Amino acid sequence: MTDSKYFTTTKKGEIFELKAELNSDKKEKKKEAVKKVIASMTVGKDVSALFPDVVNCMQTDNLELKKLVYLYLMNYAKSQPDMAIMAVNTFVKDCEDPNPLIRALAVRTMGCIRVDKITEYLCEPLRKCLKDEDPYVRKTAAVCVAKLHDINAQLVEDQGFLDTLKDLISDSNPMVVANAVAALSEIAESHPSSNLLDLNPQSINKLLTALNECTEWGQIFILDCLANYTPKDDREAQSICERVTPRLSHANSAVVLSAVKVLMKFMEMLSKDLDYYGTLLKKLAPPLVTLLSAEPELQYVALRNINLIVQKRPEILKHEMKVFFVKYNDPIYVKLEKLDIMIRLASQANIAQVLAELKEYATEVDVDFVRKAVRAIGRCAIKVEQSAERCVSTLLDLIQTKVNYVVQEAIVVIKDIFRKYPNKYESVIATLCENLDSLDEPEARAAMIWIVGEYAERIDNADELLESFLEGFHDESTQVQLQLLTAIVKLFLKKPTETQELVQQVLSLATQDSDNPDLRDRGYIYWRLLSTDPVAAKEVVLAEKPLISEETDLIEPTLLDELICYIGTLASVYHKPPSAFVEGGRGVVHKSLPPRTASSESTESPETAPAGAPPGEQLDVIPTQGDLLGDLLNLDLGPPVSGPPLATSSVQMGAVDLLGGGLDSLIGAPNFVAPPAATVPANLGAPMGSGLSDLFDLTSGVGTLSGSYVAPKAVWLPAMKAKGLEISGTFTRQVGSISMDLQLTNKALQVMTDFAIQFNRNSFGLAPAAPLQVHAPLSPNQTVEISLPLNTVGSVMKMEPLNNLQVAVKNNIDVFYFSTLYPLHILFVEDGKMDRQMFLATWKDIPNENEAQFQIRDCPLNAEAVSSRLQSSNIFTVAKRNVEGQDMLYQSLKLTNGIWVLAELRVQPGNPSFTLSLKCRAPEVSQHVYQAYETILKN
Repeated sequence: MTDSKYFTTTKKGEIFELKAELNSDKKEKKKEAVKKVIASMTVGKDVSALFPDVVNCMQTDNLELKKLVYLYLMNYAKSQPDMAIMAVNTFVKDCEDPNPLIRALAVRTMGCIRVDKITEYLCEPLRKCLKDEDPYVRKTAAVCVAKLHDINAQLVEDQGFLDTLKDLISDSNPMVVANAVAALSEIAESHPSSNLLDLNPQSINKLLTALNECTEWGQIFILDCLANYTPKDDREAQSICERVTPRLSHANSAVVLSAVKVLMKFMEMLSKDLDYYGTLLKKLAPPLVTLLSAEPELQYVALRNINLIVQKRPEILKHEMKVFFVKYNDPIYVKLEKLDIMIRLASQANIAQVLAELKEYATEVDVDFVRKAVRAIGRCAIKVEQSAERCVSTLLDLIQTKVNYVVQEAIVVIKDIFRKYPNKYESVIATLCENLDSLDEPEARAAMIWIVGEYAERIDNADELLESFLEGFHDESTQVQLQLLTAIVKLFLKKPTETQELVQQVLSLATQDSDNPDLRDRGYIYWRLLSTDPVAAKEVVLAEKPLISEETDLIEPTLLDELICYIGTLASVYHKPPSAFVEGGRGVVHKSLPPRTASSESTESPETAPAGAPPGEQLDVIPTQGDLLGDLLNLDLGPPVSGPPLATSSVQMGAVDLLGGGLDSLIGAPNFVAPPAATVPANLGAPMGSGLSDLFDLTSGVGTLSGSYVAPKAVWLPAMKAKGLEISGTFTRQVGSISMDLQLTNKALQVMTDFAIQFNRNSFGLAPAAPLQVHAPLSPNQTVEISLPLNTVGSVMKMEPLNNLQVAVKNNIDVFYFSTLYPLHILFVEDGKMDRQMFLATWKDIPNENEAQFQIRDCPLNAEAVSSRLQSSNIFTVAKRNVEGQDMLYQSLKLTNGIWVLAELRVQPGNPSFTLSLKCRAPEVSQHVYQAYETILKN
């Protein structure tokens, strides 16, 4: 008979009976009684009264009975902490039992009893078990450390268990290694700042060796740990990829996704020219395809992950279109996800196949799926230009079916096709107009009205069509009302004589009879435009529209990179970073893909090139020496201005002396002209309000009223990417303080509140010095200007490019991410003037290979103007002399992190091209300093 009999009893007064049985002398009777107790506990009866009697049964050699008693203890120890202490002696004794199963059981149970009084007794047995000869006991003890850390973190650190756990990573048994990694990862997640998993090539090698031999869950822990490691170069990345690739053929889909995550992350570091890169792409496709033969729930998780992978590297699955074709018995959530991936993979090569499939889907019975299929045909037309004609004819065939919701979706997507390919497919407008009466959904009605207004000059009865909509104006949705207002104004501007009454009627309805502020505002704007300046009205309303982009629903690149690091987790299913749905501080560390190595091509897109970079010129990508800019900081032991001169290095300047007559002649040379004094005032660090003398101390070049150059505001986050919130901004440096000047515009229909801002770690530690203060709720169509003070004491991580800043802005609607490039001159500090001796010694001391030369063209300024303009941005002229008619300016500047940059600028009177030579102990910054020079001198 099975154990189910224990759950069927409903006797009254059995506690007393059980008490007697638990105290029986017969072992079998005791075991039966404990089983009955556990059964009662499982179905929710309170059997805590039997605590002392059950604890007495612990003193047994029978493993089954011991397990049952321990199970009872775990459940009731929290409610009876004083009684639980009675069991401590037995635990301690069991931790030294000759049977390894009992030792492991004891240490596991002690870890599960979350009672503070017991944890202090646990330390000694746990220490022994961590060094036990049996691997089963060691692997159990490793997990116990993580449990203990959760109860009392300080105790674990004081007892040195973390170091023992780190040692277990080098254990000979793969399961012990896996559990040690799992425990350390768990602890590290709750303490993101601690560098517990200090991975290096040696420990990575041990993990990879253990990977082949441990269980599937052990493999997942190890793979997730590998994904957090950044290889030092592409060779190491390739070597790890080669050893992880066999996991792709594992039967467990979680192992496969963890392996895919590691490979996707490390592929960033491989050059696309490598043969191995192509091989890896081919190897990644079959396991992803295999995941789609699992049950629907697993398929959905796989598809959500594939959606991310396809956005990052579409080439992996470009030949696998057929596996994403929908099956008749797929649940709707799988169908919709497959449809999305089909569009992402659509290309000229497979578009015929895709369109035939989509046309088939449009005749299905599931309304949601049909709508999505019709939209997908439109997206194909926009994405693959060669297919646009075929897509339009497919959509017309669908309109002829006269199925109401198919017609409406088709009209919505045809509007987008008109936007993408103006003056190409307008011949279909007549067919669309025939279906005007059947439209009852706001989006379809608005799309049709837009088409009529946009092409009014080609539609003979456009005024009648729009008038028919006007009859029920107040019953329409806001979307339709706004569209109708704009369409009739367009019609009036195209056919003024015939439509004067119509436009007056709609303006009156929108302004005098409407309660909607959006509609009223737009009505008044049009009314004033038309009454004051019809020519301007024409330019505004009939302006040429920008073409729509092919993929409007792509995930923002920095967010996509972060989500790739979370493949196989909930974040990859929600398509949101963990910080968006995990409450509290745990598990919200921002992850990012490793930077590409010098051998692989830059992924920098032309749009994100900084303003100072000449068009068409590729930015220098800094070779990765390590994650943090700490390497750079350690290199540049920038001398204090008043310190003794550095020892001159033995490197000779050689014949190619870019400084003309040699630097030595600078000091005390007869033809040398010193610039006006520019001493740094002693009270530089004082706050802005510490006296007007600072502000007007114009001779010092510090705190001058002019301030450093401020670039005009640019749009950093367009409204379409942030649910109606548009963010524009620029950076400024005034009297020693850096600020980010923001302009927030609400282009949504709802009020925005609860604003907050956060920066990701960046190269110079830029961070907000105060919260983002938006004092009143931001109403629709309202704009607010905010100056956010910044400091440079945030976390540091080398970015690519160096001046990249990743920003997250939160409001009551969502969290939005964007990245921007800040001009380096906001980091030039006010005490960046070196004395002449120091300049000479430092210039000689910096190796010649650290020197970079640049040309600044089209700058018609003389040496005096150049010097004064640069000084206002904290680039100080140390000395100036004239050599063979050329003005030579020797300049110094200092960054907020203490890096000094020395410059020689040659200005030839009458020649608008200057030569700039830069020397610095961290040559990575030279390119950005040059861009700062260009920006300051040309603006």
